[in-house]
Order: sequence, then C-alpha cells, then structure tokens
Amino acid sequence: MSNPIYYTRAEYIETDTGNKVSRRATIAGPQNIILGGKTIISSGAVIRGDLRRTGPGHAVVISLGRYCLIGEGCVMRPPYKTYRGNFNYYPMKIGDHVHIGQNTIVEAATIGNHVEIGKNCVIGKFTIIKDCARIADNTIIPPNTVVPAMALFGGSPGCFIEDLPESTQAQEIVEAQTKQYYTRFQPLPAER
Repeated sequence: MSNPIYYTRAEYIETDTGNKVSRRATIAGPQNIILGGKTIISSGAVIRGDLRRTGPGHAVVISLGRYCLIGEGCVMRPPYKTYRGNFNYYPMKIGDHVHIGQNTIVEAATIGNHVEIGKNCVIGKFTIIKDCARIADNTIIPPNTVVPAMALFGGSPGCFIEDLPESTQAQEIVEAQTKQYYTRFQPLPAER
C-alpha cells in the first residue's frame, strides 16, 4: 500500500457511514445533500445544497455516491436556468468512485460512476459526464456538454481528446484507486 495521507481528527468530522468532512469545508443546506458513504470532502470545498427549487419541504439538491473525493477548494453548485420566465435550480447527481481535483468548479447535471476530474477545471451547467470518463487538469467543459463513457476530454473549451482503452479492468482500476485513497486517508498516528 502507498504511504498514508494524514489528517488531524480535529479538522475532520467522520459520520456513521464513513464520510469524512473537513470542518474547513462549507456545506450550505446540508438537509438537501446526500453523501453515499466513505466520501471525503476536503478543506475549503464549498457544496451549495441551499440552492434549490423554491417550494416547501426538503429536496435533494446534490447527491454524491460512495468513495467520492471532493478536492481542496472545489465548488459544487447545482445547475440553474430560467424557463418560461421562472428561475430554478436543478438537482446534481454524482455516482460512485468519483474523484474531483482541487479548485474545480462543478455545475453538472450528472456525473457517472468511476469518473476522474482533474485540478482547476470548470464543469459547465447541465453537463453530463458518463461512466469511466476522464477530464484532464485545467479543462473548461462548456455548458450542456455530454462527455461520452470511456472518453478523455481536455482543453479550453474542453473537447474530445481520445477514447480510453475499453476493458473490464477500467472500472476495477478506478474503484481500486478510490478505495485505496480512502484507506490511506488516516488520522495522525498520535491521535488514534
């Protein structure tokens, strides 16, 4: 196993389902956010669950799957648009085993399973990223883009670079990487 990534217990809150949320992250509208379990939300991340459709009651605004990593300084906010004169926010769904690099802004509608998004990216409103896709560092994906499964996108504006090798191992590799990262993310030895 690779070297551990240490954190101080005082900085992270661990939930019953194994989510580790930095006290330095901003979680607005937590009643509208679902974390699937064993997800890490890093320091400085901002998740805007308070941006939701108007109306009574709770609405799931942002749903994250299992073994996700939200990098330092990421901003996640639901997509929005004005339709027939009414301004509304729409839900964001993120699958399992998704890593989002530091300082990335995400306004996607859907991100599939086993997706890797690099550092310093902008994922435009209502973007759909299919399973096993990769977004290179510093990529700006325009609004309403559909990133196909097993594709690498990069650049500004983000566009197709290449097909990733099709293999039954692609999912297993990303899954192993996300689980390994979660396992390596440990409290300092003196605090155990």
